Amino acid sequence: MTLSVLIADPWDGYALLDSGGGRKLEQYGDVRLVRPEPQAMWHPSEPDLWDTADTRFEGTDEDDGPGRWSDPVGDFTVPIGPARMICRLGSNHHPGLFPEQRPHWDNAVAALRGYEGAEVLNLFGYTGAASLLLAAAGAKVTHIDASKKAIAWARENQEASGLQDAQVRWICEDASKFVAREVRRGRHYQGILLDPPKFGRGPKNEVWNLFDDLPPLMADVSAITAPDARFVILTAYAIRASALAVGRLMEEVMAPHGGSVEAGELALRERTGRLLPTSMFAVWRP
Repeated sequence: MTLSVLIADPWDGYALLDSGGGRKLEQYGDVRLVRPEPQAMWHPSEPDLWDTADTRFEGTDEDDGPGRWSDPVGDFTVPIGPARMICRLGSNHHPGLFPEQRPHWDNAVAALRGYEGAEVLNLFGYTGAASLLLAAAGAKVTHIDASKKAIAWARENQEASGLQDAQVRWICEDASKFVAREVRRGRHYQGILLDPPKFGRGPKNEVWNLFDDLPPLMADVSAITAPDARFVILTAYAIRASALAVGRLMEEVMAPHGGSVEAGELALRERTGRLLPTSMFAVWRP
């Protein structure tokens, strides 16, 4: 296993402008947001810049924690290659896009280059950034999320991107149940992505606990990994664990396939060059 930091640099649709004091100032499209960020334990580098924010989240940093935005802001769009992602502000601090995952998306697209029609499974796929980028590159994508709201949002993003003809199956289902059924069916995928929450509930009130449920899910993921697979990508947020732990899990379950595992942290680069860590990951490659 190799350890690394995957860095998301600013692009035309997104930039981390500054961070510090437990907050971050970001540019999503034309909108500037201030959101909580406990890992920003340092001081802001450009204090005056924060006055340019369009709105600020006032509440907790927990994913489903209560809070409100200081000023109403309508939907806004973030371009990512061929995709156009609609962002909107609700009762938590997530606008519908995780820009730190840009390295994963780019690497997955690159890994499938020249492999037209590869079957890709995106588990806990949220609003569909990875699904749309991979489908635009020619993959046949199965997108799974337990939230009807997230699936509807992902379909909006598909339409906004002009990718109505891209091959994506949008399925609202519990990820563990879906993968277990694929194992029984003997299905296989050339690429698999997972972005599981720490806790969650399925559409039929199934309970998800990452520490209990991720290991058996990963074992099933290994079972549906095709002999000619190009990647398995796992991202994990806000858990009391190390990248070494998720990397070791990936090594164990993917051992029958050979290959190598890279594990580490995802980070956003500020325009000053500072890095803000956001999450941990493990990636298997052949």
